[in-house]
Amino acid sequence: MTKVTLDIKDFKALASESRLDILKSLDGKNMSLQDISTATKLHEVTIHEHLTKLVEAGFVKKQEREGHKWVYYRLSWKGSSLLHPENTKVVVLFSTTFFALAIGVYSMIVFIKEHLLMSAIQPGDGEIVLGAGPPSWYEMLTSSPVLLSISIICIILFTILLLVSVWKYKKNKPQKL
Repeated sequence: MTKVTLDIKDFKALASESRLDILKSLDGKNMSLQDISTATKLHEVTIHEHLTKLVEAGFVKKQEREGHKWVYYRLSWKGSSLLHPENTKVVVLFSTTFFALAIGVYSMIVFIKEHLLMSAIQPGDGEIVLGAGPPSWYEMLTSSPVLLSISIICIILFTILLLVSVWKYKKNKPQKL
């Protein structure tokens, strides 16, 4: 289970049952003050006071657009991770996935560069001969298998982790009504 760290200010903001109801009603939605009031059956002035404390604590984000009359509220990352701590695991899994891809692509580029440069410069009777021709794929694969192995393993790891992280994301995604 993923841990969520809260300080005293956060506990004070969450101390009210009404604020918890507001957080639950905002789960996965952008809502106006009136929408939240309807969902929680509380007066708009009361909702506004609770929302002010939740915004100050960082659980809710206030969205105001210039020239528009309505203000919308939604859960921040902190508020969302409080209600759904498993989403943090998905983010870490996605990050690891793309890190594996980066390592795989980098090692493949180094492998190919190394072999292309080595084919362009070949010694001959104490002189350097340029343009001796590129090596065959068989020569490239058999001459330095470590870089090639690393890149293939990382790309396979990327594929597996990507499939797992997309599956976890779809599993944890809240259903829209």
